[in-house]
Amino acid sequence: EVQLVESGGGLVQPGGSLRLSCAASGFTFSSYGMSWVRQAPGKGLEWVSGIHSGGGTILYASSVKGRFTISRDNAKNTLYLQMNSLKPEDTAVYYCEKGASSTVVRGSLRGQGTQVTVSS
Repeated sequence: EVQLVESGGGLVQPGGSLRLSCAASGFTFSSYGMSWVRQAPGKGLEWVSGIHSGGGTILYASSVKGRFTISRDNAKNTLYLQMNSLKPEDTAVYYCEKGASSTVVRGSLRGQGTQVTVSS
């Protein structure tokens, strides 16, 4: 059974940092692209960042470029999202998402999510 388990969310002040993790199991993690997506209250799903299976290609939404860093450790089957200079508009539930192939970072399978709240 494929499982994605996010962790690392919480409450942080504007300008602060958080590091999200996503533990993957049930599939060959190193063979698939992965993404982080988020859903703010009352809004639809927004793609945040993606990374190809080997980590050689990384993509960011313009809203987070320069502030967020995606990475992966294929030996640990874990995806990360380092979030710096957080803004209130980054408040959302963050999900990791399994890509459709090694070079396709979007897919249909996501974890249960982790809440990130940016507020003073």
